[in-house]
Amino acid sequence: MTVTVVGIGGSLRPNSQSERAMRIVLEGAISAGAKVVEVSGPDLVLPFYDPSVPERPENARRLVEALRQADGVVLVSPGYHGTVSGLVKNALDYVEDLRGDERPYLDGRAVGCVAAAQGWQASVTTLTALRSIVHALRGWPTPLGAAVNSREVEFDLEGGCTVPSVAEQLRTIGRQVTEFAVSRSS
Repeated sequence: MTVTVVGIGGSLRPNSQSERAMRIVLEGAISAGAKVVEVSGPDLVLPFYDPSVPERPENARRLVEALRQADGVVLVSPGYHGTVSGLVKNALDYVEDLRGDERPYLDGRAVGCVAAAQGWQASVTTLTALRSIVHALRGWPTPLGAAVNSREVEFDLEGGCTVPSVAEQLRTIGRQVTEFAVSRSS
């Protein structure tokens, strides 16, 4: 059985460092046998989440439906002032639309978390925030998460990384999400 892993992340800047990091995580998921769906950059430009407004723009409906079908999730956020970017946080607020589902929120799904920031403090606090959000949404953060210091690590457009051990850590997160999803579906 093929599982689906949805990657959410990046910034408004196309091919940002966090978006490139997400692609490496998704490579790990693919190598473990997953089908992947990437939701990044322009896909994340959504109106502020308002639970009292039932109409959703097309990109919000696609995001929610992708998460509804997901067996696993990868979240990658740039660290903005020590926490998750508003763009990623607002996208995660749309998970509220899954509250009445048979599998509400991210219930029973492994979620890999990665934070990328210009320094250790912001990357670590952002990773901690992502893991807390995943707990609140009933997801299972993978044992391995990654705090990437963008001052020391760079990702290129071809999927390369200047620090091989960081690239392997990111791929491991993708594999962990996939392996958990496969074990839950058996």
